[in-house]
Amino acid sequence: DALKLHHVVHCSLDVIDERVNNPKRSAPTLNETFLGLLYPTENYKVYGHLTNTKVKFIMVTTDLDVKDADARNFFRKFHAAYVDAVSNPFHVPGKKIASRSFGARVSTIVESFGSGTTG
Repeated sequence: DALKLHHVVHCSLDVIDERVNNPKRSAPTLNETFLGLLYPTENYKVYGHLTNTKVKFIMVTTDLDVKDADARNFFRKFHAAYVDAVSNPFHVPGKKIASRSFGARVSTIVESFGSGTTG
């Protein structure tokens, strides 16, 4: 349900803002970009990642058995793909990433995440 996912993502953004504004209670180290589990629900788990440039990545998964190490690895790969895409000299900062190779790379990361966390 798109409306429910929209709500879950916005609640997760609030959690990220709270953790960023109150770092003493949330992050173990100042250099940690993986925010961990943000918003568990009955049907979803929501994880977050905040880059050094304050770009927020949110992952919503229906796999309720995800380990933090798997989510951290997902974000590491996704962040690398994102950096490569925005480093393209033809990319306009602040605009949608319109790279087919970025889309293909993200699809591969998502597919490998789904297969890598089962069982």
